[in-house]
Amino acid sequence: MENYRIEKDTLGEIRVPHDKFWGAQTQRSKENFKIGSEVMPIELIYGLVYIKKAAAMVNFRLNKLSETKMIAITKVCDDILSGKYDQHFPLSVWQTGSGTQSNMNVNEVIANQANEWLSAQNQMERIHPNDDVNMSQSSNDTFPTAMHIAGYKKMTEQLLPAIKELKNTLLEKEKDFSQIVKIGRTHLQDATPLTLGQEISGWRFMLEKNEKMISAASDYMLDLAIGGTAVGTGINAGPQFAIEAAKQIAELTGFPFRPSENKFHALTSHDEIVLTHGALKALAADLMKIANDIRWLASGPRSGFGELTIPANEPGSSIMPGKVNPTQSEALTMVACQVFGNDATIGFAASQGNFELNVFKPVIIYNLIQTIGLLTDGIHSFNEKCAVGIEANLEVIKQHVDRSLMLVTALNPYIGYEKAAEIAKLAFNENRTLKEAALKTGYVTADQFDEWIKPENMV
Repeated sequence: MENYRIEKDTLGEIRVPHDKFWGAQTQRSKENFKIGSEVMPIELIYGLVYIKKAAAMVNFRLNKLSETKMIAITKVCDDILSGKYDQHFPLSVWQTGSGTQSNMNVNEVIANQANEWLSAQNQMERIHPNDDVNMSQSSNDTFPTAMHIAGYKKMTEQLLPAIKELKNTLLEKEKDFSQIVKIGRTHLQDATPLTLGQEISGWRFMLEKNEKMISAASDYMLDLAIGGTAVGTGINAGPQFAIEAAKQIAELTGFPFRPSENKFHALTSHDEIVLTHGALKALAADLMKIANDIRWLASGPRSGFGELTIPANEPGSSIMPGKVNPTQSEALTMVACQVFGNDATIGFAASQGNFELNVFKPVIIYNLIQTIGLLTDGIHSFNEKCAVGIEANLEVIKQHVDRSLMLVTALNPYIGYEKAAEIAKLAFNENRTLKEAALKTGYVTADQFDEWIKPENMV
């Protein structure tokens, strides 16, 4: 038995492995673009499948597609969305810039399996990947539509819940550590006191703002290009198709997708994704800061700040016994670096729309999906393996507060800035305590010092 079958397209015949459900155009792409190991994200494939299902239902209602074909197409779409056929979408990200071959990959798999189902039902009708599955569509409008569906769905269902999870962990730590007074730091130098809870509240509020920024930015991704077809005019799609298809996609996904007001914009511009990824970059920047703060505050354990302790998840060194490293912080900060790089790629790619079409779509969606996935996984890991286990080292925190020279700031209202500075410099130069230096200058009495220098009243 041959291990391949013959498929045909407008260029002629081509061999396709007999156990694969795709057709001629997918096979040609597979053979013509042997570039890298990155394949089209499955989330994008599912986005296209939602479109195919919605289009079949709408085309049936508009009397353009038979009920039998509609049923067959929607059944296969449901099978694909269940993960049943993931292995049949193998195409490289580095293909045509419109994503045409991946659109056809989906069309061909659906047609193949729909025809198998029709044969099993003893139905005479047959489904064509272009004429039926791709009816009222073009790759130029389905692919950007799928980009929005995939990105918005993944952010809403996966990333935002992960952010909320870490935010809630930090909120608990903020409450638990609300009475722990510690020394603040600015410019990497000692500053006035605050509570550990206040410090953590800054991290928590970053995530709250990130949630709002991502939600606000991604609202623009609810606009769909569907119905624009080849260049935005909607050729071969009825006047109601765009509205009805967007409405059907919204019903199938549970998200309030809507037709873009201007399809010419929707095909050639990806400013919505640039904006959304900018919000994701802001999240990455804040995560970098949070992770760095935690690893600095946990540095040591005896020669660093040592104010926090973090979970010991694995041995930290292949040569130094007993060493524990802040590996979760390191992983999360590497994720942030990757996100920064992805943002540069997306920004440049989105700037390259020529005339009626941007042809950098696959690399844009690949980077967007990778960013969302990395941030989601990174936040989950950091929360579960680090944040929930953070504890305060009360002894070290107290030592740092007691030794800080910046407590002298509390004397400013009583003796003035210059005299307070003189006390701090004397304490530093002569390695005295702040109280010893203050008494030596004669600017304050012991009772005044004790009354005025109370770290708990300085927060």
